[in-house]
Amino acid sequence: MQVRRRGGSVADIEAARKEFQRIDTDGDGFITAAEFKTALAQGGDWNVTEAVAEVIIKSRDLDGDKVLSFDEFWTHLNK
Repeated sequence: MQVRRRGGSVADIEAARKEFQRIDTDGDGFITAAEFKTALAQGGDWNVTEAVAEVIIKSRDLDGDKVLSFDEFWTHLNK
């Protein structure tokens, strides 16, 4: 039996948290556009500019602070 929380199992949340921490390179608990751009480049998407990364972050940023918290990251994963 899996425990389900907020649309995913505990294992799903743990995997998402690890991915979030991988992207959040400075460890401040938020993903900036620059960190997101770097993560995409590391995944092979070298064509993403910082301006494009800012637009992507803005589309997922629920509180308007121009960065992604884990909760915002998790919410987007569960859409």
